[in-house]
Amino acid sequence: MLTVYSEKHKLRDSKAEIFGGELVPPFECPRRAEIILERVKTQKLGPIISPNDYGLDPVLAVHDAGYVSFLETCYSEWKAKGFGGEAIALCWPTRTMNAPQIPRDIEGKLGYYALAAETAISGGTWEAALASKDVALTATDHVLKTKGAAFALCRPPGHHAAIDQFGGYCFLNNAAIAAQNALDQGLSKVALLDVDFHHGNGTQNIFYTRDDVFFLSLHGDPMDAFPHFLGHAEETGIGAGAGLTANYPMRPGTGYAAWKAALEDAIARIHAYKPDLLIISLGVDTFQNDPISFFKLTSDDFTDYGQLLGNMGLPTVYVMEGGYAVDEVGINTINVLQGHMAAQSAKP
Repeated sequence: MLTVYSEKHKLRDSKAEIFGGELVPPFECPRRAEIILERVKTQKLGPIISPNDYGLDPVLAVHDAGYVSFLETCYSEWKAKGFGGEAIALCWPTRTMNAPQIPRDIEGKLGYYALAAETAISGGTWEAALASKDVALTATDHVLKTKGAAFALCRPPGHHAAIDQFGGYCFLNNAAIAAQNALDQGLSKVALLDVDFHHGNGTQNIFYTRDDVFFLSLHGDPMDAFPHFLGHAEETGIGAGAGLTANYPMRPGTGYAAWKAALEDAIARIHAYKPDLLIISLGVDTFQNDPISFFKLTSDDFTDYGQLLGNMGLPTVYVMEGGYAVDEVGINTINVLQGHMAAQSAKP
Protein backbone atom coordinates (compact mmCIF):
# COMPACT_ATOMS: atom_id res chain seq x y z
CA MET A 1 0.00 0.00 0.00
CA LEU A 2 1.28 3.46 -0.91
CA THR A 3 2.02 5.84 1.98
CA VAL A 4 2.12 9.60 1.43
CA TYR A 5 4.14 11.55 3.99
CA SER A 6 5.65 15.02 4.39
CA GLU A 7 8.56 16.02 6.59
CA LYS A 8 6.85 19.41 6.93
CA HIS A 9 4.66 17.99 9.69
CA LYS A 10 7.63 18.68 12.00
CA LEU A 11 7.00 22.42 11.58
CA ARG A 12 3.96 21.91 13.80
CA ASP A 13 5.74 21.51 17.15
CA SER A 14 3.69 23.33 19.76
CA LYS A 15 5.22 23.34 23.25
CA ALA A 16 2.12 23.36 25.47
CA GLU A 17 -1.54 22.51 25.71
CA ILE A 18 -4.07 22.93 28.49
CA PHE A 19 -4.96 19.56 30.04
CA GLY A 20 -6.47 18.92 33.46
CA GLY A 21 -5.95 22.55 34.49
CA GLU A 22 -2.25 22.50 33.66
CA LEU A 23 0.01 23.44 30.77
CA VAL A 24 1.51 20.15 29.59
CA PRO A 25 3.51 19.00 26.55
CA PRO A 26 0.99 18.37 23.74
CA PHE A 27 -0.26 14.84 23.19
CA GLU A 28 -0.34 15.68 19.47
CA CYS A 29 3.39 15.93 18.74
CA PRO A 30 5.87 15.16 15.93
CA ARG A 31 6.83 11.85 17.52
CA ARG A 32 3.39 10.46 16.63
CA ALA A 33 4.07 10.56 12.90
CA GLU A 34 7.65 9.37 13.34
CA ILE A 35 6.52 6.23 15.21
CA ILE A 36 3.99 5.45 12.49
CA LEU A 37 6.50 6.07 9.68
CA GLU A 38 9.03 3.78 11.36
CA ARG A 39 6.44 1.02 11.45
CA VAL A 40 5.52 1.57 7.78
CA LYS A 41 9.19 1.01 6.96
CA THR A 42 9.89 -1.97 9.22
CA GLN A 43 6.74 -3.76 8.06
CA LYS A 44 7.53 -2.98 4.40
CA LEU A 45 4.01 -1.72 3.84
CA GLY A 46 4.90 -0.31 0.44
CA PRO A 47 6.39 2.77 -1.24
CA ILE A 48 6.55 6.10 0.57
CA ILE A 49 6.23 9.29 -1.46
CA SER A 50 6.11 13.03 -0.79
CA PRO A 51 2.93 14.95 -1.62
CA ASN A 52 2.25 17.22 -4.56
CA ASP A 53 1.39 20.89 -3.93
CA TYR A 54 -2.29 21.55 -4.58
CA GLY A 55 -2.41 25.18 -3.49
CA LEU A 56 -5.35 26.76 -1.69
CA ASP A 57 -8.21 26.09 -4.11
CA PRO A 58 -9.13 22.69 -2.57
CA VAL A 59 -9.02 24.28 0.90
CA LEU A 60 -11.31 27.13 -0.11
CA ALA A 61 -13.77 24.63 -1.58
CA VAL A 62 -14.40 23.43 2.00
CA HIS A 63 -13.35 26.19 4.43
CA ASP A 64 -14.44 29.81 4.86
CA ALA A 65 -12.02 32.24 3.19
CA GLY A 66 -11.84 34.50 6.24
CA TYR A 67 -10.99 31.52 8.42
CA VAL A 68 -8.23 30.41 6.06
CA SER A 69 -6.77 33.93 6.08
CA PHE A 70 -6.88 33.92 9.88
CA LEU A 71 -4.90 30.67 10.06
CA GLU A 72 -2.28 32.04 7.71
CA THR A 73 -1.70 35.26 9.69
CA CYS A 74 -2.63 34.32 13.26
CA TYR A 75 0.82 33.63 14.64
CA SER A 76 2.41 36.71 13.05
CA GLU A 77 -0.40 38.90 14.43
CA TRP A 78 0.06 37.31 17.86
CA LYS A 79 3.78 38.08 17.82
CA ALA A 80 3.19 41.58 16.47
CA LYS A 81 1.09 42.33 19.54
CA GLY A 82 4.15 41.60 21.67
CA PHE A 83 3.13 38.22 23.05
CA GLY A 84 6.00 35.83 23.64
CA GLY A 85 4.22 32.47 23.83
CA GLU A 86 1.94 30.55 21.52
CA ALA A 87 -1.47 31.80 20.42
CA ILE A 88 -4.18 30.33 22.67
CA ALA A 89 -7.83 31.39 22.71
CA LEU A 90 -9.02 32.95 25.96
CA CYS A 91 -12.58 34.10 25.25
CA TRP A 92 -15.45 32.99 23.01
CA PRO A 93 -18.81 34.21 21.68
CA THR A 94 -20.71 31.97 24.12
CA ARG A 95 -24.45 31.27 24.37
CA THR A 96 -25.09 34.68 25.93
CA MET A 97 -22.98 36.64 23.44
CA ASN A 98 -23.87 36.75 19.77
CA ALA A 99 -21.02 37.24 17.29
CA PRO A 100 -22.25 39.43 14.43
CA GLN A 101 -18.78 40.86 13.86
CA ILE A 102 -15.31 39.35 13.84
CA PRO A 103 -13.03 41.37 16.18
CA ARG A 104 -9.99 43.19 14.79
CA ASP A 105 -7.82 42.24 17.77
CA ILE A 106 -6.01 38.89 17.51
CA GLU A 107 -7.31 37.74 20.92
CA GLY A 108 -10.85 38.29 19.71
CA LYS A 109 -10.21 36.57 16.40
CA LEU A 110 -8.73 33.57 18.16
CA GLY A 111 -11.86 33.20 20.26
CA TYR A 112 -14.10 33.63 17.23
CA TYR A 113 -12.39 30.89 15.23
CA ALA A 114 -11.47 28.48 18.06
CA LEU A 115 -13.75 25.71 19.28
CA ALA A 116 -11.50 24.70 22.19
CA ALA A 117 -8.62 26.09 24.25
CA GLU A 118 -6.29 23.09 24.22
CA THR A 119 -4.93 23.81 20.74
CA ALA A 120 -2.28 26.52 20.50
CA ILE A 121 -1.20 28.02 17.18
CA SER A 122 2.58 28.12 16.99
CA GLY A 123 5.14 29.07 14.39
CA GLY A 124 5.05 26.59 11.51
CA THR A 125 1.46 25.50 12.15
CA TRP A 126 0.12 26.98 8.91
CA GLU A 127 2.87 25.46 6.77
CA ALA A 128 2.39 22.04 8.37
CA ALA A 129 -1.38 22.19 7.89
CA LEU A 130 -0.95 23.02 4.20
CA ALA A 131 1.39 20.07 3.75
CA SER A 132 -1.01 17.79 5.60
CA LYS A 133 -3.90 18.51 3.25
CA ASP A 134 -1.52 17.91 0.32
CA VAL A 135 -0.74 14.49 1.78
CA ALA A 136 -4.46 13.65 1.81
CA LEU A 137 -5.03 14.99 -1.70
CA THR A 138 -2.06 13.11 -3.16
CA ALA A 139 -3.20 9.82 -1.61
CA THR A 140 -6.73 10.39 -2.89
CA ASP A 141 -5.58 11.08 -6.44
CA HIS A 142 -3.56 7.86 -6.33
CA VAL A 143 -6.64 5.90 -5.29
CA LEU A 144 -8.79 7.54 -7.97
CA LYS A 145 -6.28 6.38 -10.58
CA THR A 146 -5.65 2.86 -9.25
CA LYS A 147 -9.04 2.04 -7.68
CA GLY A 148 -7.04 0.53 -4.82
CA ALA A 149 -6.06 1.89 -1.40
CA ALA A 150 -3.54 4.37 0.00
CA PHE A 151 -2.46 5.75 3.37
CA ALA A 152 -2.26 9.51 3.95
CA LEU A 153 0.02 9.94 6.97
CA CYS A 154 -1.41 13.35 7.79
CA ARG A 155 -0.18 15.51 10.61
CA PRO A 156 -1.63 17.76 11.95
CA PRO A 157 -4.91 15.84 11.88
CA GLY A 158 -8.09 17.39 10.54
CA HIS A 159 -11.46 15.95 11.53
CA HIS A 160 -12.25 18.52 14.25
CA ALA A 161 -11.69 21.44 11.86
CA ALA A 162 -15.08 22.83 10.84
CA ILE A 163 -15.97 25.24 8.04
CA ASP A 164 -14.58 28.14 10.06
CA GLN A 165 -13.22 26.75 13.35
CA PHE A 166 -10.07 25.01 14.58
CA GLY A 167 -9.50 22.90 17.69
CA GLY A 168 -8.79 19.38 18.83
CA TYR A 169 -5.32 19.74 17.24
CA CYS A 170 -6.98 20.29 13.83
CA PHE A 171 -6.76 23.28 11.48
CA LEU A 172 -7.69 22.14 7.95
CA ASN A 173 -10.04 19.19 7.52
CA ASN A 174 -7.85 16.87 5.45
CA ALA A 175 -10.47 14.16 4.90
CA ALA A 176 -13.19 16.65 3.95
CA ILE A 177 -10.85 18.48 1.56
CA ALA A 178 -9.99 15.16 -0.08
CA ALA A 179 -13.66 14.17 -0.37
CA GLN A 180 -14.62 17.49 -1.93
CA ASN A 181 -11.71 17.35 -4.37
CA ALA A 182 -12.76 13.86 -5.48
CA LEU A 183 -16.29 15.11 -6.09
CA ASP A 184 -14.91 18.05 -8.03
CA GLN A 185 -13.14 15.55 -10.28
CA GLY A 186 -16.42 13.91 -11.23
CA LEU A 187 -17.33 11.43 -8.51
CA SER A 188 -20.98 11.35 -7.53
CA LYS A 189 -20.89 10.04 -3.95
CA VAL A 190 -18.28 9.62 -1.22
CA ALA A 191 -18.62 7.78 2.10
CA LEU A 192 -16.51 9.23 4.91
CA LEU A 193 -16.17 6.88 7.87
CA ASP A 194 -14.57 8.25 11.04
CA VAL A 195 -13.19 5.58 13.39
CA ASP A 196 -11.24 7.97 15.63
CA PHE A 197 -12.18 7.84 19.31
CA HIS A 198 -13.39 11.45 19.17
CA HIS A 199 -16.36 12.56 17.12
CA GLY A 200 -15.51 14.18 13.80
CA ASN A 201 -17.48 17.32 14.54
CA GLY A 202 -15.75 19.35 11.84
CA THR A 203 -16.51 16.82 9.11
CA GLN A 204 -20.13 16.63 10.21
CA ASN A 205 -20.38 20.43 10.14
CA ILE A 206 -19.06 20.56 6.57
CA PHE A 207 -21.34 17.91 5.06
CA TYR A 208 -24.45 17.97 7.29
CA THR A 209 -26.79 19.44 4.65
CA ARG A 210 -25.47 17.53 1.64
CA ASP A 211 -26.36 14.27 -0.09
CA ASP A 212 -23.07 13.64 -1.92
CA VAL A 213 -21.08 12.70 1.22
CA PHE A 214 -22.35 10.14 3.73
CA PHE A 215 -20.60 10.83 7.04
CA LEU A 216 -20.48 8.11 9.70
CA SER A 217 -18.65 8.35 13.04
CA LEU A 218 -17.92 5.81 15.78
CA HIS A 219 -16.82 7.66 18.91
CA GLY A 220 -16.91 8.25 22.63
CA ASP A 221 -20.29 9.54 23.78
CA PRO A 222 -20.14 13.36 23.72
CA MET A 223 -21.81 13.35 27.12
CA ASP A 224 -18.51 11.93 28.37
CA ALA A 225 -15.87 12.90 25.80
CA PHE A 226 -14.50 15.77 23.70
CA PRO A 227 -15.83 17.56 21.68
CA HIS A 228 -18.90 17.25 23.97
CA PHE A 229 -21.37 19.33 21.98
CA LEU A 230 -21.83 17.28 18.79
CA GLY A 231 -22.03 13.61 17.87
CA HIS A 232 -25.31 12.39 19.37
CA ALA A 233 -27.21 9.57 17.67
CA GLU A 234 -30.15 11.81 16.83
CA GLU A 235 -27.96 14.02 14.61
CA THR A 236 -28.70 12.52 11.18
CA GLY A 237 -28.45 15.43 8.73
CA ILE A 238 -30.89 18.05 7.50
CA GLY A 239 -32.28 19.17 4.16
CA ALA A 240 -30.69 17.28 1.27
CA GLY A 241 -28.45 15.60 3.85
CA ALA A 242 -31.27 14.10 5.91
CA GLY A 243 -30.32 10.53 6.81
CA LEU A 244 -26.75 10.93 5.55
CA THR A 245 -25.07 11.49 8.89
CA ALA A 246 -24.81 8.49 11.22
CA ASN A 247 -23.38 8.80 14.72
CA TYR A 248 -22.51 5.86 16.97
CA PRO A 249 -21.72 7.29 20.43
CA MET A 250 -20.41 4.73 22.94
CA ARG A 251 -19.88 4.84 26.68
CA PRO A 252 -16.67 4.66 28.73
CA GLY A 253 -15.13 1.20 28.82
CA THR A 254 -16.55 0.09 25.48
CA GLY A 255 -14.74 -3.01 24.24
CA TYR A 256 -14.27 -4.42 20.77
CA ALA A 257 -17.43 -6.53 20.59
CA ALA A 258 -19.73 -3.51 20.95
CA TRP A 259 -17.46 -1.31 18.82
CA LYS A 260 -17.33 -3.92 16.06
CA ALA A 261 -21.12 -4.23 16.05
CA ALA A 262 -21.36 -0.50 15.43
CA LEU A 263 -18.79 -0.75 12.64
CA GLU A 264 -20.67 -3.60 10.97
CA ASP A 265 -23.85 -1.53 11.02
CA ALA A 266 -21.97 1.42 9.50
CA ILE A 267 -20.51 -0.85 6.79
CA ALA A 268 -23.98 -2.12 5.88
CA ARG A 269 -25.21 1.45 5.53
CA ILE A 270 -22.23 2.38 3.36
CA HIS A 271 -22.93 -0.58 1.06
CA ALA A 272 -26.53 0.58 0.71
CA TYR A 273 -25.33 4.10 -0.18
CA LYS A 274 -23.09 2.71 -2.99
CA PRO A 275 -20.33 5.35 -2.90
CA ASP A 276 -17.66 5.78 -5.55
CA LEU A 277 -14.97 6.26 -2.89
CA LEU A 278 -14.46 5.46 0.79
CA ILE A 279 -12.40 7.79 2.96
CA ILE A 280 -11.49 6.55 6.44
CA SER A 281 -10.64 9.11 9.12
CA LEU A 282 -8.25 6.73 10.83
CA GLY A 283 -7.75 7.46 14.51
CA VAL A 284 -6.24 4.68 16.59
CA ASP A 285 -6.93 6.37 19.92
CA THR A 286 -9.58 3.70 20.50
CA PHE A 287 -6.64 1.66 21.87
CA GLN A 288 -6.96 0.52 25.49
CA ASN A 289 -3.77 2.34 26.57
CA ASP A 290 -4.31 5.62 24.73
CA PRO A 291 -3.67 8.45 27.22
CA ILE A 292 -6.75 10.58 26.48
CA SER A 293 -9.46 8.07 25.53
CA PHE A 294 -11.63 5.41 27.15
CA PHE A 295 -12.28 2.56 24.69
CA LYS A 296 -10.65 -0.84 25.18
CA LEU A 297 -9.52 -2.09 21.77
CA THR A 298 -6.39 -4.27 21.66
CA SER A 299 -3.79 -4.30 18.91
CA ASP A 300 -5.26 -7.46 17.34
CA ASP A 301 -8.64 -5.73 17.07
CA PHE A 302 -7.19 -3.19 14.67
CA THR A 303 -6.12 -5.96 12.29
CA ASP A 304 -9.59 -7.47 12.46
CA TYR A 305 -11.43 -4.29 11.62
CA GLY A 306 -8.94 -3.48 8.87
CA GLN A 307 -10.03 -6.75 7.27
CA LEU A 308 -13.68 -5.70 7.55
CA LEU A 309 -12.86 -2.44 5.80
CA GLY A 310 -10.83 -4.19 3.11
CA ASN A 311 -13.63 -6.66 2.48
CA MET A 312 -15.83 -3.78 1.37
CA GLY A 313 -13.96 -3.76 -1.93
CA LEU A 314 -14.13 0.01 -2.36
CA PRO A 315 -11.40 2.40 -3.48
CA THR A 316 -10.20 3.51 -0.04
CA VAL A 317 -8.13 6.37 1.35
CA TYR A 318 -6.94 6.12 4.95
CA VAL A 319 -6.40 9.62 6.38
CA MET A 320 -4.50 9.71 9.68
CA GLU A 321 -6.29 11.45 12.55
CA GLY A 322 -5.66 10.70 16.25
CA GLY A 323 -3.80 8.14 18.29
CA TYR A 324 -1.15 9.55 20.54
CA ALA A 325 2.55 9.01 21.10
CA VAL A 326 2.53 5.65 22.79
CA ASP A 327 4.68 2.98 21.15
CA GLU A 328 1.61 1.08 19.96
CA VAL A 329 0.38 3.96 17.77
CA GLY A 330 2.53 2.61 14.95
CA ILE A 331 1.59 -1.02 15.54
CA ASN A 332 -2.13 -0.27 15.64
CA THR A 333 -2.12 1.99 12.59
CA ILE A 334 -0.25 -0.48 10.42
CA ASN A 335 -2.36 -3.36 11.74
CA VAL A 336 -5.42 -1.69 10.22
CA LEU A 337 -3.68 -1.23 6.88
CA GLN A 338 -2.28 -4.76 6.85
CA GLY A 339 -5.72 -6.10 7.70
CA HIS A 340 -7.10 -4.21 4.69
CA MET A 341 -4.35 -5.57 2.46
CA ALA A 342 -4.91 -9.14 3.67
CA ALA A 343 -8.60 -8.91 2.87
CA GLN A 344 -7.86 -7.60 -0.60
CA SER A 345 -5.25 -10.27 -1.35
CA ALA A 346 -7.68 -13.00 -0.27
CA LYS A 347 -10.22 -11.98 -2.90
CA PRO A 348 -10.27 -14.16 -6.04
